[in-house]
Amino acid sequence: MKINKVFIFSLVAPIMIFISTIGLIFRQDNKKIFYLPIGLMGICLILEKDLSRKLNRRNIFRKIKSYQKIK
Repeated sequence: MKINKVFIFSLVAPIMIFISTIGLIFRQDNKKIFYLPIGLMGICLILEKDLSRKLNRRNIFRKIKSYQKIK
């Protein structure tokens, strides 16, 4: 069975956040700071994907409206 790469990449950000929360919960106090960047990167990946999706939809909607005005 062939695994789709997009499916694997869509799981990376939630796994990063999960690893970060587990590390923050179960590590000792002086090692907790090392898990903060991976969690922030996971959150940034999710927010960036959401923002780009919204912008792409807005641009497509504008193009559709511009074609409707021509007719």
